[in-house]
Amino acid sequence: MPAVDWRVTRIARRRSTVTRAQVETVTARALGLFGLVFGAQTVPVALAQADALLPGAEAALMAVLYGAIVALAVATVTKVGVRTACLAFAVLYAVALVVWPFLVDVPAALGGSAPWLYYLCTVATTAAVVAVRPIWAAVYTVVVPAIYGVVRFLPAGGDAGPLLAVLDAMYSVVLGVVVLVIVTMLRQAAESVDSAQEAALERYDVAARLHANEIERVKVDALVHDSVLTTLLSAAAATTPDQEQLAARMARDAVQRLDEAGVTGPRALDRVGLPVLVRRLRAALTTFNTPFTVRVVNAGGVELPVEAMEALYAAAVQAMVNSLQHADEPGLSTRRELRIRGVRAGGCVIEVADNGRGFDPAQVPAERLGLRVSIEERMANAGGAAQVDSRIGHGTTVTIAWPQRAGGGA
Repeated sequence: MPAVDWRVTRIARRRSTVTRAQVETVTARALGLFGLVFGAQTVPVALAQADALLPGAEAALMAVLYGAIVALAVATVTKVGVRTACLAFAVLYAVALVVWPFLVDVPAALGGSAPWLYYLCTVATTAAVVAVRPIWAAVYTVVVPAIYGVVRFLPAGGDAGPLLAVLDAMYSVVLGVVVLVIVTMLRQAAESVDSAQEAALERYDVAARLHANEIERVKVDALVHDSVLTTLLSAAAATTPDQEQLAARMARDAVQRLDEAGVTGPRALDRVGLPVLVRRLRAALTTFNTPFTVRVVNAGGVELPVEAMEALYAAAVQAMVNSLQHADEPGLSTRRELRIRGVRAGGCVIEVADNGRGFDPAQVPAERLGLRVSIEERMANAGGAAQVDSRIGHGTTVTIAWPQRAGGGA
């Protein structure tokens, strides 16, 4: 069993070098960088062709397209609105190609040279690859260069011959298709890696829980046999005051050992990634009739002991069940949230919140074990903490943290 655990733990801990998210990030940032480079290279050509366009048209066109390139670059660096920025640039570029013939006032001023928009065609097709599904990106990669070929053939596009216009358009198509194929292949490979890692984590989750249960069973069996059963046999056989005193001492020792076993924190070994817990909680939510809004922050790279993860899972599910059973008020809609946050590399905070009827925690009867045993004591026994914040009419928030310090006082 230890050898199997060692191999599975290595699978669970090893982070894949290529993931779909990484492919998207690298592709987008490369697009942002080369978009700025290509944009800067076209500035002299754009300025030289300004006399060929209607007054003010060149300035407006440059402001729109270069502004879109800068916005795209900023979005790829900050990872905010990347697809929106890419789609916006792709659309604006296509529109610019279509309106170009209407903006050219003096075709002879172009001197037969290609419109400066041509040098941004690959940036636009790559932006489409990032922004939309492959089938639509393929359509864009063919249609937009074809539009350019038509423009190039016109006097407003330099009055190139049919052969040159077709060659320029085909060159843009080839570059766009190459980018599309490379990005699509990387995405498919990354998805395969993600699927394999997910399957490995699922297998590890099952194996780790079975192993933890077996260890717990052996520990309980040892306690019962070595302490409780031996004490009971000694007490039953006691016939003298000395034997009775010995049995009493053994009973006290047995109780102490049981208490110590109950508060023993989770072991440092047998750790598993926080995404496994996130996946299990999402699966649990599918069994409820009422939806929860799920928010996950900083789950990547966080690993927790198996016993801590079991305690977090059970406590969170109990908190969600409590919300479903007690939070709703007649005639009102209740919003519920499940927030999961990784804390550094080895901690987790889970919040189960609703805006329902709320309650006074001090008034909860002692015989109600949902909060005290299923949540608070379970987390305390695992080395974590739980805190219930609720007011009548203001909803309830149950904060579950492991380890105890991860909740900041929870």
